Amino acid sequence: MHPLRPTMTVEEALACFSPGTNGVQAVYSETNELIGYLTVDSIAIAVHRGELTRPISEFIVTEIPRQRLEPQFRSDEQLHAFFHSPLCKIVFNSLYDGVYITDGAGITLFINQAYQRITGLNAGEVMGKHMSQLIKQGIISVSASLETIRTKRPVTLIQTIRNERKIIVSATPIFSDAHEILYVISCVRDITELIRLKHELDSQRLWQQGMQTDVPQPDQEGLEKVVLGPATRPIFKLADKVAKTEAKILLQGETGVGKSLIAKYIHARSARSGEIFMELNCAAIPSHLVEAELFGYEPGAFTGALKQGKAGILESAHRGTLFLDEIGDLPLDVQVKLLKVVEENQFMRVGSTQMRHVDVRIIAATHRDLAARVREGLFREDLYYRLNIVTFEVPPLRKRREEIVPLLETYLAKFNEKYNENKVMTLECYEWLTNYNWPGNIRELANLIERLVVTTYHDTIDVGDLPAFLQQVLPSAEPASLKEAVAKVERSLITKALQTHGTTRAAAAALGISQSAIVQKMKKLQMRVENESF
Repeated sequence: MHPLRPTMTVEEALACFSPGTNGVQAVYSETNELIGYLTVDSIAIAVHRGELTRPISEFIVTEIPRQRLEPQFRSDEQLHAFFHSPLCKIVFNSLYDGVYITDGAGITLFINQAYQRITGLNAGEVMGKHMSQLIKQGIISVSASLETIRTKRPVTLIQTIRNERKIIVSATPIFSDAHEILYVISCVRDITELIRLKHELDSQRLWQQGMQTDVPQPDQEGLEKVVLGPATRPIFKLADKVAKTEAKILLQGETGVGKSLIAKYIHARSARSGEIFMELNCAAIPSHLVEAELFGYEPGAFTGALKQGKAGILESAHRGTLFLDEIGDLPLDVQVKLLKVVEENQFMRVGSTQMRHVDVRIIAATHRDLAARVREGLFREDLYYRLNIVTFEVPPLRKRREEIVPLLETYLAKFNEKYNENKVMTLECYEWLTNYNWPGNIRELANLIERLVVTTYHDTIDVGDLPAFLQQVLPSAEPASLKEAVAKVERSLITKALQTHGTTRAAAAALGISQSAIVQKMKKLQMRVENESF
């Protein structure tokens, strides 16, 4: 058996407490120096708290507890007497956590009142029944007691009660003098409740942070609900300040992070709020047509032009705000004419020699590094500095995880109303999506929620309803080392299990590991980034 290291998780350390040990294991550093000791009591406390993924360094003691050094004499008769006594029921019924006791063969002997409260099962449904019978009847998905009897060591796993309630079960064997299992005691905690409390805490923290700021919430018509978190609150605070000025604004950030929403927010808070807000995506129009769309053209300016000519977006946005999205893709020749507008509020239509005046506020945005494009000669330096008076760096959604759940709730409500649906999302699904990387940011999130609302056949959206593209794509290249090869195999097995079973709980059961173990492996493999936590 490998020695315990301080970086190991509580769950990894559980396997090291083999039958017959005295409940104390030494912990060594990477240089094999003795650091301290880990007791089974500390492990039990961590399990009860749901801290399976925490490092054991937090539970190390420097001295072996005295009682561990003293031999403990305990007869099998004393054990039998306790487990069949009224005192046993009184003790276990006083606990807040659920307790499930079987004998060494897997026959149910006792469940406490907390277990009945957590699972909804009553004693009559399980008393005297073998755990395998409960699995066949669909009452439980897997049995920690049977796994403990098979391996003769403590086992922690995720269990589903009647395919609904999810609980974490930590089973511990009680051995006879001959090292045979006499009883198995399982401690139970409600995972669904833990996740619910976690999200309530996150929501409360986000609400409190919002109440402590002086940034007003946008309430103008036409604006979507703005979700403010620690990363975006300073942005909207600055937006409130600069909205009252005529300063040019440059929004930078990945595609889909909400640059358009910020531009609309600034317009709604400005003195031009009563005028028009117009938007032009410079990358969505062919380069030879951008100039005509932006500045307009005279009759007969080019083949296919309207006989009466056409006013451009600049003229249409007179006295209002013009949002030029993806300005980094604007052709160089058009940049020259735009510079004239920025500096002097003047321009000429295509095919015209007459200078026109326009009063418009320009807000520009791009996902590109404009400074780098200036160095590469792809963007005019003078235009860059004219537009870059006030710069907003909008962070991607993966750096704003506290906003993901409120955004999911916002778009779920929006598309429920749009399609006359009444969809709800499970806490596990919220937790899963919170830990997804979101390369497409808010736009991807909104598209995913709309897809789920219109394609799912039931009212409850769970992890199993998520599309396959959320799974980590396997690398096509051959692994360069044994570590990479093992990672590739693990990634493949986990991905297939998730696609087949839909949830990490069911996938973990199919793979023969605990839910927290599969989460840790996925974290190391960078699947769903941070992954589920509870």
